[in-house]
Amino acid sequence: MNEHKGEEEGSNRDTIVGKHVYGNLYGIDKDVASNEELMKSIIVKAVKASGATLYEVHSWKFEGKKGGVSVIALVLESHVAVHTWLEYDYATVDVYTCGSHTDPWKAFNIVKEVLKPKYYTIHYADRSQLPL
Repeated sequence: MNEHKGEEEGSNRDTIVGKHVYGNLYGIDKDVASNEELMKSIIVKAVKASGATLYEVHSWKFEGKKGGVSVIALVLESHVAVHTWLEYDYATVDVYTCGSHTDPWKAFNIVKEVLKPKYYTIHYADRSQLPL
């Protein structure tokens, strides 16, 4: 007999639905990419659009030749992160959410639309844990 209630053979167990969308944006809008407060507000908007629950958001602006902005939003379902490099007109976007109620594609697309890259790459990884 199995010691754990609800884990008998054939029982319904919770699954983790992990969705990871990430990519690179090239030829971005430097005015947006250099504005720390604007980038922070974009990430908050992206989190809301994804259906994730914002826990905390932090941002940093880096000066100098390779300056840029980094914004990381911790969400109850995982994270949303964006890093810009002004010298290269380049940004990386990383959106990882868990739960069937979230849509990381929506968050990625908001960031992409605002930074207006000339071209971009996008990748998807299924990070789900299926029931045993």
